[in-house]
Amino acid sequence: MSYIQGQTGEWEMVIGLEVHAQVVSNSKLFSGAATAFGAAPNEQVSLVDAAFPGMLPVLNEKCVEQAVRTGLGLKAEINMTSVFDRKNYFYADLPAGYQISQFTQPIVGKGEILLDMADGETRKVGITRLHLEQDAGKSMHDQSPTETFVDLNRAGVALMEIVSEPDMRSGEEAGAYLKKLRAILRYLGTCDGNMEEGSMRCDVNLSMRRKGDTKLGTRCEIKNVNSIRFVQQAIDYEAARQVDVLESGGEIKQETRLWDTAKGETRSMRSKEDAHDYRYFPDPDLLPLVLDPAMVERVKSTLPELPDEKKARFISDYGLKPYDASVLVAEKASADFFEQVAKGRDGKLAANWVTGELFGALNKMGKSIDESPVSAAALGELVGLISDQTISGRIAKDVFEDMLATGKGAAAIVEEKGLKQVTDTGAIEKSIDDILAANADKVAEYKSGKDKLFGFFVGQVMKATGGKANPAMLNDLLKKKLS
Repeated sequence: MSYIQGQTGEWEMVIGLEVHAQVVSNSKLFSGAATAFGAAPNEQVSLVDAAFPGMLPVLNEKCVEQAVRTGLGLKAEINMTSVFDRKNYFYADLPAGYQISQFTQPIVGKGEILLDMADGETRKVGITRLHLEQDAGKSMHDQSPTETFVDLNRAGVALMEIVSEPDMRSGEEAGAYLKKLRAILRYLGTCDGNMEEGSMRCDVNLSMRRKGDTKLGTRCEIKNVNSIRFVQQAIDYEAARQVDVLESGGEIKQETRLWDTAKGETRSMRSKEDAHDYRYFPDPDLLPLVLDPAMVERVKSTLPELPDEKKARFISDYGLKPYDASVLVAEKASADFFEQVAKGRDGKLAANWVTGELFGALNKMGKSIDESPVSAAALGELVGLISDQTISGRIAKDVFEDMLATGKGAAAIVEEKGLKQVTDTGAIEKSIDDILAANADKVAEYKSGKDKLFGFFVGQVMKATGGKANPAMLNDLLKKKLS
């Protein structure tokens, strides 16, 4: 448990997150308009999206299935009957003056997510609900110095609002929650999780209380944060701000705040509305949504292996440490890549090369696993050459650099450069004898108790053999010679 040290004692953060995840669907929640990202302004707008008089919403069955699929992936309750409500508020990019959402009867109820923390611990965070709603359009204030432009392409796009319980206690936990949720959504294929494109956005609800208190403090909501890093920064700033206010005798006002990325601070936007301010009521144009049990079972039968299950399998089948397994399953593409590298090979060695050398190289190049210049088959070949002692681990690093630069296979590089490991005991023994003869004084020092000189002898033999001596053989033979 992490606490903030204030002037008058320790304080605890209480954090809940509301994530708006755009549903992967070719058309919008209540119209047939397209949802592709990047279209010219107002090119993907139907009469329903623009709220023309007399236009009636028609529910998109695919979006319903995607919400059910997500609920099942979150191990949550699927509510067989749910209701669409009108959430009333005025905004320039909300043409109808209300948003069709769900309030008292959402499509998905309570679930849970397991967080994989960096220290190897797991934390459970409850899911309160998941409901379907339509997105608003987009107001653009940078097109003219005197006017605001409105793009309705996003208006009516299906969103899943996923609300957590206030179970998180640090920015680190909030970041881990978002990463895990995004991974689950991507595995399921229900949201692409691209925060930079706005298809996954996060509202942070944060309050502070004295260490040991059980009563919740007054919360502030930080609206529409569009990156995991910004979520963590906003939480750290807002927690410190609230502690300063409380310790100086002030009161926290329930309000909505914005995260200013340029200044690195939260800023007041408006007082926070309560549910009754939205005047929710069931949408008269939409009947209650009653799910077919056969449809729910069909969706359930198509669920993929999800991150938690895949992690458990990697630990049991490949002998991986929980942390390494967590890193590999964080993205489905990484997990698939690893499995190809490890197929029929040493799983631990394969994991070390994927999470170490490969991820390090990709990070430097700013590339994703899908753009890797070294294929899974090629890296698997390299791992195989280490396992069968054709090359040493040290030589393998040089081979890997060549693979990155040239695109050639590991075996071809080893053959071309004559890098095969020396496993001939006679050849290694001769090199050892030469080194010991040339360093008789150091041999005497070693035998008189200077054990650290062993590393010197190993280094000299490796240098003499161009780094190609089998390390295990070298160590064994050297110990015998020096005993």
